[in-house]
Amino acid sequence: MEHPVSISEELQRFVVKDAQPTAYYIPDFISEEEEAYLLQQVYKAPKPKWTQLSGRRLQNWGGLPDSKGMLAEKIPDWLFKYCERISCLGAFGGKTANHVLVNEYKKGEGIMPHEDGPLYHPTVTTISLGSHTFLDFYRPVSYQETEVPQTEESRYLFSLLVRPRSLLILQDDMYKHLLHGIQACDQDIVTDRVMNLSAAEVLPGAMLPRGTRVSLTIRHVPRVIKAKLMFGKK
Repeated sequence: MEHPVSISEELQRFVVKDAQPTAYYIPDFISEEEEAYLLQQVYKAPKPKWTQLSGRRLQNWGGLPDSKGMLAEKIPDWLFKYCERISCLGAFGGKTANHVLVNEYKKGEGIMPHEDGPLYHPTVTTISLGSHTFLDFYRPVSYQETEVPQTEESRYLFSLLVRPRSLLILQDDMYKHLLHGIQACDQDIVTDRVMNLSAAEVLPGAMLPRGTRVSLTIRHVPRVIKAKLMFGKK
């Protein structure tokens, strides 16, 4: 299914003006009932669907992205509904999302600063379930000589507070040039370096205890291999 190429007017209302280009944060993108249903479906997945990593576990839906191409698999209806809903906002340049990564972060778990890379259309969209998190953004490591040690702390720029049931969309510099990560901690203290305070309805100084968070990272993989090509069928 093709969708309008441009970002919709509906989405433009949710741009995070104080962040670098471009982030959109939509609180309450889904209802509490949808959140409960999605969590139920995630945890109904068979045990082999889960992959355990250091600091989190995950499920892949739609296939495994690869530089040679993703062998496409059908995304279940309970997820594909949201692939279409987000794609209709124009997030993927007129294309429909075809890959969902489900991450489970238990209290105290996180992920090191990283970039999503060139396997995807340069947009990442995330629906959060169960608990908030802080998504922290960093300058990449510079390989030019510098007198200042390039620690993670020195490269830290700002954060976005991601509430349960929200949708976060990252594009442009936020996708291509900055690294993003999640600190492994039990609670977060809100500072003035959180760029979406008003949308997230919280004030500096607030202390937010974390719980178990499940994220649905919905993306478009441009290079896809059809199953019939893999097996040499005409």
